[in-house]
Amino acid sequence: MQAIMETLFDAVYLITVITIGIRMIRGSKGNPQFRLFGLMAVVLGSGDAFHLFPRAVALCTTGLEHYTAALGLGKWITSVTMTIFYVLLYYVWRQRYRVTGQGTLTAAVYLLAGLRILLCMMPQNQWLSADAPLSWGVYRNIPFALLGLVVIVLFYRSAREHGDQAFRWMWLTIVLSFGFYIPVVLWADAVSMIGMLMIPKTCAYVWTVWIGYSAMKQECK
Repeated sequence: MQAIMETLFDAVYLITVITIGIRMIRGSKGNPQFRLFGLMAVVLGSGDAFHLFPRAVALCTTGLEHYTAALGLGKWITSVTMTIFYVLLYYVWRQRYRVTGQGTLTAAVYLLAGLRILLCMMPQNQWLSADAPLSWGVYRNIPFALLGLVVIVLFYRSAREHGDQAFRWMWLTIVLSFGFYIPVVLWADAVSMIGMLMIPKTCAYVWTVWIGYSAMKQECK
């Protein structure tokens, strides 16, 4: 039952975010903000597919323990694409609120993203092993969490300052995604049920994408 339900959930999620992303790219009518948001959604869904597809195969066949390398490789790719997702979201913020300059802020975003990707590339992560060290899971997620915090603060402040109703909850979707993700990083290996938090984390990302799509439907008529 878990295999069927989880596979269906993941399939709906991937189809939803990638379809919305493509619709945004095609329906943006030259608006760079929404075209970029659509690309961001496609990156999100495509990156997650590298991990979720082998997981679905594993659950529906011989079990996760027989697909350790494929799952680890998919998790590695997803870790990189999620970093790119937040860099793109930063540029959505710049486009939506017509931000210019801010070179130091942009440098900080790239520094955190680059550090996160560099840490993900280190062999000490042992991505393809069944006994990947928790310590490196923490190390690579420190710059990632800081990057998320930067984006949270930017959207929170800008939506309030501009009275932006369409994006007023964008900051909250990111808070929720990290709020559900961090316990999984820290304790899922010890308490398997904590891994279930990936479901509401995934829903938070769908909410993020839906906010952008709804705004496009209102603003690009």
